[in-house]
Amino acid sequence: MLGKQSTAKTLFLLGSMVGWLIVGAALMYLFPAIADQLLSSDLTHLWMVNLGRSGYNPTLGWAGGGLVLAVTVAANWVWYQYFEGKR
Repeated sequence: MLGKQSTAKTLFLLGSMVGWLIVGAALMYLFPAIADQLLSSDLTHLWMVNLGRSGYNPTLGWAGGGLVLAVTVAANWVWYQYFEGKR
């Protein structure tokens, strides 16, 4: 047996993984908006116009992804500050 992990740590790790997956999904969703801001070419502007016609709204990615990122980072900080290494 390699080691034993508490149920609390298992649940924390699973919750943390879900948080980071949501943050990654938000970044993928935001890619067109980020590319338009960084590159600012005619092609990226056309891309944003076409996406906007179909209902693309990067505010959802910024707000949702930012909120989940903040909660995930805070939860990780709390976990490792107060619970990691204590039995």
